[in-house]
Amino acid sequence: MYYEIFSSPVGPLLLQGVDSKLRQLSFLKNRNAQSFIDPAWIRRTDCFADIKKQLKEYFEGHRQEFEAELDFGVPESSFSAQVWRVLQQIPYGETRSYRDVAKNIGRARAFRAVGQANHRNPIAIIVPCHRVIGSDGTLTGFGGGLDTKKFLLDMESRISLVKAIA
Repeated sequence: MYYEIFSSPVGPLLLQGVDSKLRQLSFLKNRNAQSFIDPAWIRRTDCFADIKKQLKEYFEGHRQEFEAELDFGVPESSFSAQVWRVLQQIPYGETRSYRDVAKNIGRARAFRAVGQANHRNPIAIIVPCHRVIGSDGTLTGFGGGLDTKKFLLDMESRISLVKAIA
């Protein structure tokens, strides 16, 4: 298992994975990084070069989709993995409600379970759980904090608008 800390406009991000597969992208803002890092993990700066490049492009407004090998650490058939795949289909600059995501996986009443899966998403930003909001349009819980969720949604909305006008 390898890890690296990536500096971003929303604070430090922990990248962790096996070989070239990303298993975790977590917000470290206002947290003790050492509590997230397993002592058995090895710090390497070369493993995630492509992912870091893509994150940099995303924050600069030049990337709307990510190309990365992901390892969720759960079976592909699990409910959570189904939710995370649907999250990856939410277009850049758009949002969906928890109910929308539940309907998309064919379990319309499972919106609370979708919320729990969203909360457990191990790969923030790349699996854009920040694009899921309440049915009434309110911003709801987010591991990086609501201020970070608002920042990401505003950034994507602003960039989408600029590209639409251009």
